[in-house]
Amino acid sequence: MKRIKILYLALIFIPCTTVAQGNSTDRPNIVWIMLEDWGLDLGCYGTKGIETPVTDQLASEGVRYTNAFCTSPVCSTSRSAMITGYHQNYIGAEQHRTAKEDKKPLPYGIKPMPLLLKEAGYFTALMLYNKTDANFSGDLGFMGKDWKERKKGQPFFAQITLGGTHRAWKRDPINPIDPATVELPPYYVDTPFARRDWANGLEQMQICDREIGDILNRLEKEGLAENTLIFLIGDNGRCHIRGKQFLYDPGLQVPLIIEWPGKIAPGQVNDDLVQTIDITATILDVAGVQTEKPLHGKSLFKDGYKNRKYIYAARDRMGGTHDAMRAIRSKRYKLIHNLMPERAWLQYSGYKEDMYPMLAEMNVMYMEGRLNEDQAKFFAPTKPEFELYDIKNDPYELNNLADDPYFGAVKDQLLEALYVWRRSIHDKGVSREFREGGLSSKYPTRTLEEWKERYEAWKPWVFRKPKAKVKHPFVKSNY
Repeated sequence: MKRIKILYLALIFIPCTTVAQGNSTDRPNIVWIMLEDWGLDLGCYGTKGIETPVTDQLASEGVRYTNAFCTSPVCSTSRSAMITGYHQNYIGAEQHRTAKEDKKPLPYGIKPMPLLLKEAGYFTALMLYNKTDANFSGDLGFMGKDWKERKKGQPFFAQITLGGTHRAWKRDPINPIDPATVELPPYYVDTPFARRDWANGLEQMQICDREIGDILNRLEKEGLAENTLIFLIGDNGRCHIRGKQFLYDPGLQVPLIIEWPGKIAPGQVNDDLVQTIDITATILDVAGVQTEKPLHGKSLFKDGYKNRKYIYAARDRMGGTHDAMRAIRSKRYKLIHNLMPERAWLQYSGYKEDMYPMLAEMNVMYMEGRLNEDQAKFFAPTKPEFELYDIKNDPYELNNLADDPYFGAVKDQLLEALYVWRRSIHDKGVSREFREGGLSSKYPTRTLEEWKERYEAWKPWVFRKPKAKVKHPFVKSNY
């Protein structure tokens, strides 16, 4: 694969926010590459077993953010926030997979970011998987499917989604991963089945890494690389148990790398707290676009975000699965408020049960009493109302300190700030109708024998060879 010389964003920028909105030739092209359901499992973030040379090169030649978080741990709500620059609850887009007939226009005169760019003279393209998942109605502002459709000399914004990292995953025939080389978090069982499933996900990311290389090669070939600002991010965290759909770091933390040749110095690592809605603010800042209502995100090319003490996140309905959680996180601590503690974390979710092989294996082991204490916690029939974690000393968020008097002042401070934030975004919380609705919250969701059957059904798929055609046990596709 051709390697490209790229300069990726850092903390030292040449001032880039003074470009005039009216002069399109002064403004950069903007390419937003989005990985679906992918966290920090990349070579440049230290993940064992995976090889991502393109992404690693971008990180070495730009700025790599180590504390970047989405606002919601699932695609449609997270993307609704990103495409506007406002928290999803504030714009009424907090319910995942809002039915088409239930979608409402954006409130407060808010416009989606691509529409603002279009009005400012940019050509806006939604490329490859053409996925936005906006939980609201109205014109998003996308004008075409490829930047080649733009007028001569017109700057462009391209949102490119790489859908491969969304379950299900393809095996990598070029560079298969030995499961012995990977490292599993301690809340998963360490079995050949679990290791192979984890390695399969890393292999899919290796495929996406080459796809990223194709995008960058095209920019270089077309003479666009020197005037193109590139963002590489994830829309939400990893699609594994305790990741996507939940407010632990694996569900919220995403990769963020930014590059702008000649404007951003290479080789930087930034540990400031940032959120994906900051990317929206940064793009509009660079394009010289003003919004009528102040964005919730902050431009990463200005100093306002550096004073941030906390990031915030919310989880609400996931399709037909009703639950609600809120989180506040500093660099040191995280507080999660479970608004529906009477429901299990693993109440029924068709998506997870049909797409997460490890869920079947671990349910079998849980019901047979074979999980250790840390592994079994997430399989409990109810949740605590509050969870407090010392991220510095407990990075896997396993030791809940919410009832420890020693951390009472920390909990109170975080909870007060969380309530202030919730009021600021007009958070509606949980209604009685919502609490009593949705799919059944019965737990366990299946009998031991039923979980064993699903576990056996998963094995040919999980252990398939890289070039083998094996039918997915629960999805009508061959990979």
